[in-house]
Amino acid sequence: MGQIRLTMTELTIDANNVLDVREMPCSVKHPAILKKWFDLAVGDHFILVNTHDPLRLRDQFEAWFSQAVEWEYLRRDADQVQIQIKKIAAVAPLDLANPCTGENH
Repeated sequence: MGQIRLTMTELTIDANNVLDVREMPCSVKHPAILKKWFDLAVGDHFILVNTHDPLRLRDQFEAWFSQAVEWEYLRRDADQVQIQIKKIAAVAPLDLANPCTGENH
């Protein structure tokens, strides 16, 4: 059976499930996104809205949590990117005040 890919018009988006980081200073974006993901229950997701494709963030998720995260692009335009980020397994805590010193990297 093939994988079903949803488009934005087929999604019902709860405002509580959206993290819009377009107006956030760069210094707080990654910690805010990581916190939002850590706060999810296994099986839940949120929609990340950004002005660009956060490739470095995706690399971090893949390096630290490759077996626990699903990353799906919902929209990739020149001025806006929307990504569904889902927690698919439990993970050990990470020090969000200094994520680069966590044991998961």
